[in-house]
Amino acid sequence: MAMSLSLARLALPPVLQALPGRRPAHSALAFPANSFFGAPLAVAAAGAAALSPAAPLPRPLAVVAAGKGYKMKTHKASAKRFRVTGTGKIVRRCAGKQHLLSKKNAKRRKRLSKMVQVNKSDYSNVMGALPYLKVNKKAG
Repeated sequence: MAMSLSLARLALPPVLQALPGRRPAHSALAFPANSFFGAPLAVAAAGAAALSPAAPLPRPLAVVAAGKGYKMKTHKASAKRFRVTGTGKIVRRCAGKQHLLSKKNAKRRKRLSKMVQVNKSDYSNVMGALPYLKVNKKAG
């Protein structure tokens, strides 16, 4: 039994081996030094630094885009509903021209066929859905 115990202790890395009957110190934890993705864990790095003070500390991990910012996504349903005029105004179609047209007179159907400008209070909503829209905010 002592033979198998000593073999089990030899299989562990030196940092994780502890003396029998003593609890392991914080620098010698019983889990691997690398995370699932291969990045060094902070506790394991601290334990390695405690054992050898001349060892360089690992650089902190940071998620940084390589030179470019995040690309905003266009809301495709909004892109099909809104257009920009030559002067930079956002226009939309009127509601009420899809069905039940027989009870609407010709003047009303003609008025509903025209494109109308989006209200200024809704510009922020439309521009949030369509970030690459070339809009003149002062037009109007």
